Amino acid sequence: MITIEPLKSEDREAWEKLFRAYIAFYERVAPQEVYDRAWHEFRTGERMHALGAQADGELVGIVHFLVHPSTSALTDVCYLQDLFTAPESRGKGVARALIEAVADWARDRDCGRVYWHTKESNATARRLYDRVAVNRGFIQYQLPL
Repeated sequence: MITIEPLKSEDREAWEKLFRAYIAFYERVAPQEVYDRAWHEFRTGERMHALGAQADGELVGIVHFLVHPSTSALTDVCYLQDLFTAPESRGKGVARALIEAVADWARDRDCGRVYWHTKESNATARRLYDRVAVNRGFIQYQLPL
């Protein structure tokens, strides 16, 4: 059985292991300060938020998200920034449960929608995403500063 709940202090080590695996999956490297800052933000719960998926007493998935205003809507929107499931727990409903939990959280706060990005090549995740959400066909561009 999968339970979704806010991350607790004792989840720090398991969370960081999963978040490091997420960063590595997207072929990035982050200094320790990135993990420390994110954890601090999640613990304060003001700007960035996180939930964890527990199965058999173990953290097997994480999701990070934030809310921001939209210029084209009367409601705020929720950006699901990071979603990662431990490889051994994939295909067991963990990612779907995390997405649904974020949607419930955002709905409770009157957000108009939840949205996220993934790499076009992330076929495994996209199979789920195509079942639970609508791909509007946008392409993301980044301008590093």
